[in-house]
Amino acid sequence: MGVKGLQGFVERVCPDACRTVDLREMAQKHCIDHPDSPPVIVVDAMSCVRYWYTPESWVCGGQWREFLAVLEDFIKAFMAAGIRLVFFFDGVVESKKRDEWIKRRLQNNKEIARVFQFIKTHRKEPGREMFVIPSALPTFTRFALKSLGQKTVCTLQEADFEVASYGLQHNCIGILGQDSDYLIYNTCPYFSIGKLCLDRLVTVMYSREDLCRVLGLSLTHLPLFACLLGNDVVPENLLEGFWHKCLVSSPCKNNSYNRRTNILFAVANYISKVPRSYSSLKHLEDILPLGSDKTLLYRGVESYLLPGQQSPWIPPKVTSCQMFSLQQETAICQDKEIFQLAKEQHVQSENYTIFNILSKGEIECSNSLEDESDTEIPGQALIYRPARQHIYSILLESGKGGACSFVKEWFVYFGNPLQHPELIQPVQPIPGGTPNLKTLWFAKGPDVEKQRYSTFLACFHLHDGMEYLQGLEAPVAAFCCLLVYLMMQVSSLSMEDLNAFVALVLCLKGKSAAELASLQLAQVDSRGVHLGAVIVRGLSTLLMANSACGFPFRMDDLMPWQVFDGKLFQEKYQQSHRGCSLEELLEGNVESMEQVIQTEGEDSMFLLGEAYKCTGFNTENVKLFSEAEKRNVLYYVPSNLVAINTLLINWKSSPSSILTSQMTHERDLEIKEILFHPYPSHRETDGI
Repeated sequence: MGVKGLQGFVERVCPDACRTVDLREMAQKHCIDHPDSPPVIVVDAMSCVRYWYTPESWVCGGQWREFLAVLEDFIKAFMAAGIRLVFFFDGVVESKKRDEWIKRRLQNNKEIARVFQFIKTHRKEPGREMFVIPSALPTFTRFALKSLGQKTVCTLQEADFEVASYGLQHNCIGILGQDSDYLIYNTCPYFSIGKLCLDRLVTVMYSREDLCRVLGLSLTHLPLFACLLGNDVVPENLLEGFWHKCLVSSPCKNNSYNRRTNILFAVANYISKVPRSYSSLKHLEDILPLGSDKTLLYRGVESYLLPGQQSPWIPPKVTSCQMFSLQQETAICQDKEIFQLAKEQHVQSENYTIFNILSKGEIECSNSLEDESDTEIPGQALIYRPARQHIYSILLESGKGGACSFVKEWFVYFGNPLQHPELIQPVQPIPGGTPNLKTLWFAKGPDVEKQRYSTFLACFHLHDGMEYLQGLEAPVAAFCCLLVYLMMQVSSLSMEDLNAFVALVLCLKGKSAAELASLQLAQVDSRGVHLGAVIVRGLSTLLMANSACGFPFRMDDLMPWQVFDGKLFQEKYQQSHRGCSLEELLEGNVESMEQVIQTEGEDSMFLLGEAYKCTGFNTENVKLFSEAEKRNVLYYVPSNLVAINTLLINWKSSPSSILTSQMTHERDLEIKEILFHPYPSHRETDGI
């Protein structure tokens, strides 16, 4: 977030600090000056994500193939200029910034509520002025960039700190982002992603030196200046009295400026007259209403010092290496081999959330596009909590009897005020004991591979479905796993909902980003928007389970562009709920999809179609079809996709009952028997 108002101040009041630069020319100059070092730009990916997401539709769950194409074009533009990119993503929320994180999440809740109100009123997608990033966009952007061959780093500390450090230590030509903190760090030049013209590689470079000249400060003043204006460490509400005193005594007040601009000048004027010493900082801490935490100002200034840098305001600080060493000593996971591998995979963007759980026993999840007024669909945080509890058990089994008997969850959902973390108990996924984590992560051989796969499925209550799922292509096997889990967990999901999900995965196959971009929706349904967010968050839960279980799937197989598109799902959702024909739902490709499986055998099939049983569909509700509608139960392989059986049964019927949210053990077993018991291929639909 940086310093509120500073970016705008520089652009309005300090035009000399905003220089238009040609990144190609800068790269060429770098090559002349440093022939042994290629030009590198370090990218603050978290501040770039909303600029990268250019698809017109954003509310339906994400246009993932379009987004992937945008990222590919972005990378190609820099590669053509000989510029290498290194992308950094936030890997942690540090405790000192938790309050600010909570404040933003609660504000995002209000923005999302307004989005849903707009959709319900107008039945269409809101304009870009209401833009909220699609659920889990930063998570999947990280894996998208990695799949495109880019160096992608997930941080161990605040991302802006690691970005600034990397830029300085590796002699990068600049930082690309949109965060005014990069005006405060004494690091390489700061380029604006918001001003970037990609086809010409021209953008604005913000000059710290020119900013200091306008303010009458030196570079060493900037960290204290940022803290006294309010940032992620020092809250603004503690500084109002101080600002008033500065304004009263400032000779720089200008009635043509707004109040924030005058505050910036007044604070700069005050700082310029203060001796640069630790005692001056202590004096400021004494006069500010910092409450019980008198170290806020110290910690704020210290947070801007990069490795090897000193400040006149504070004594020599603890180095970052020392800080991480302390983190290791206090980690939940005491097995050094497991901890080290989790750390390496975290930094290299190879796993998802695992290091945070093993190091701090803590995890967070930001906002999702969920409708707070839809009480029939629980928040995704609650839907996937049982799966996460199984994942926690897998990760923490080596710590039985140790310090961590629960995981702290900071998950955003309506009704959660985020006043404190929820303490979630791990739950064993497999009766009789959890597999050993070292075995899952380090052992080799077919038996271990089978154990990884079965443990993954057990997280979603499907450990007895392995023989059927393994016959499918990996992306669809994982999607089937997710759908069956959802049908068992969410009591309000209907046959029409499941029809829409199945039609989505069948029709998405082979569609290009351009085809999906051209799809037009006559209207947008708010419940479909909510379900789109739920399914995408489910995919991120698959990532977590896959990471914990030793990667039975390739991470690339669990990405949303493999199985999901927001507009396409919205179309299938609306078609299904208005009772359209099978031909329309499957876009006229029914005949090609009805290839009866003669040679694959039961082991290659997973009866996804039987998940309709979970919607309460039963033989007593079936009406006779006309000959045109009457179809055999479908055991088919849609071209190079998967074996999916008993698809789209009895389109004109409505479910008469649904699963209760609290299933008995007997009902759970009954559902699994339905899901994993294949019917003979000649059986007709009226037998379902």
